[in-house]
Amino acid sequence: MPDKKLSGEVFYPPENVLRHAHVKNWEELSASAEQDLEGFWAKEAHELHWFEHWDKVLDDSKKPFFQWFVGGKTNIVYNCLDRHITTARRNKLALLWEGENGDFRSFSYFALGRETCKFANVLRALGVQKGDRVTIYMGRVPELVIAMLACARIGAMHSVVYGGFTVEALAERIEDSQSKVLIVSDGSYQRGKVVHLKAIADEALQRAATVKSVLVVKRTGEDVYMESGRDMWYHELMALPIAGNNCQIEIVDAEHPLFLLYTSGTTGKPKAIVHTHGGYMVGTYTTLKYVFDIHEEDRYWCAADPGWITGHSYIVYGPLLNGTTSFMYEGAPTYPYPNRWWQMIEKYGLNILYTAPTAIRGLMRFGEAWPNRHDLSSLRLLGTVGEPINPEAWKWYHRVIGKEKCPIMDTWWQTETGMFMITPTPAVPLKPGSGTKPFPGVKMDIYNEEGKSARPNEEGFLVINTPWPAMLRTLYNDADRYVEQYWSKYPGAYLTGDSARRDEDGYFWVIGRVDDVIKVSGYRLGSAEIESALVSHDAIAEAAAIGLPHEVKGNAIHAYVILRAGIQKQDGLIDQLRSHVAHELGPIAKPEHIEVVDSLPKTRSGKIMRRVLKARALGQNPKDLTTLEE
Repeated sequence: MPDKKLSGEVFYPPENVLRHAHVKNWEELSASAEQDLEGFWAKEAHELHWFEHWDKVLDDSKKPFFQWFVGGKTNIVYNCLDRHITTARRNKLALLWEGENGDFRSFSYFALGRETCKFANVLRALGVQKGDRVTIYMGRVPELVIAMLACARIGAMHSVVYGGFTVEALAERIEDSQSKVLIVSDGSYQRGKVVHLKAIADEALQRAATVKSVLVVKRTGEDVYMESGRDMWYHELMALPIAGNNCQIEIVDAEHPLFLLYTSGTTGKPKAIVHTHGGYMVGTYTTLKYVFDIHEEDRYWCAADPGWITGHSYIVYGPLLNGTTSFMYEGAPTYPYPNRWWQMIEKYGLNILYTAPTAIRGLMRFGEAWPNRHDLSSLRLLGTVGEPINPEAWKWYHRVIGKEKCPIMDTWWQTETGMFMITPTPAVPLKPGSGTKPFPGVKMDIYNEEGKSARPNEEGFLVINTPWPAMLRTLYNDADRYVEQYWSKYPGAYLTGDSARRDEDGYFWVIGRVDDVIKVSGYRLGSAEIESALVSHDAIAEAAAIGLPHEVKGNAIHAYVILRAGIQKQDGLIDQLRSHVAHELGPIAKPEHIEVVDSLPKTRSGKIMRRVLKARALGQNPKDLTTLEE
């Protein structure tokens, strides 16, 4: 605990939490990591299994294409499953799952390892080889986790597409990754309704020609179209002799690609982030262990979706690497009543809850009576992810859910970073709304436009100054864009795309995106993607999309459209457009508001000035308009 008195409203760690914590002196650990960056990460890496030891911890000779644990041979799945199965953890619960309709399943480490091996054998029998890409499109079901692990076990790269995305987004991601196999569920349950995932996939496959095999997981049991020679039932394949209980693991280089994950960019085309086995493994293992203080008896719940990086790192890989018991829930937080989450925490004795500020704000609206009906005393730590949390929601979460005994781990990180970057641990004094400081071994700064460190409380560009193990290695098939997007503005520093300030105590306060990516309920959506979906409607000539503050979602999408010549605004057109965007991209992308306009503010080179639209919508001064066309 720091000697000096901190400014502002500060919540100090309770004594029992401090006594329990892996890290009792955060400042000391950070200082030692700063003095010996490579030694810090090497020590953590030694706690995991390597088939061959690395020759070099960090190779920066080709920066910004950094490499970690060079020459090391490993496989992340061996560390997630095999190494536990040979210990007393063999029969420990790895995964607890509850469906929205009340279904329940559980898997020990042994059982999850068996199912992973069986499905890895199925994929091999279908011709999936090391380096191939496999697209996964499902709701939150255990088979999604099994599919990810099975791909990684045989050295294939998984590309998980969030089950809330629809036709255009899925087709584009399949086509870009050149996936030969698609794994999909017949549907999923969300808010008491069935989302028809297989039907969406069928439509997407009309636009994506690379897929040869479609494996269908039966979740809802509804009748679905099965194309002869292409579509096969997962449960039938898993019952065949080819799906043996043992599967030889593919030993891969530390830098072998583990997965692709698409994240929205400022142009229409989403970026495919590439993460690798070795560094990503060390980063997610270490950060989860220290930040959520993982102990053998814990039951941990990350309430995200595996289709996003939070789910990859902290539902699937991080918990399994740490040998912990992880809980997974399929459906909506308020179905059938607003106490669903609190009911499950009580029922399963969960110790840690990690969720998005959007979910907290949404549940706050229903008041305190719902959580107060349940015994939440099993909770030890809380966490937030996806966007900055406003202090009011932070304090409600701390008081009502944590009963003022559970520190809140407010984490900042990205798809690109793979792991927590700005975060406290349970031993760190907390300020509501601040993610505190960078994780040990991570050096960050806030730059002004000239690339100099900003003064205390001055807003600037959030940058990362040192490489870190779980960093993205490149953009798939687009190395030039990787350099341009992340490393060109301030040579030697990684540009996060977020604005932030740092207070007089060195605490970081992330403000939000500085580019044209809109965060809705913690999910990143590109303005250009939304605009492309609008323009694909027959009535629309041009479109612009911006994010405006929303008390529950964080941001809501507001769109401006210009009608094609000869088209008149008709009753029902706005609803049609909103539905059209939802069909193309998914319900998460449906604009809150659409306005028909005669023109859009543009630069002389034709770029839409979304900041001008945003300033006008918020009643603010748009400031510099010198580049405006008119």
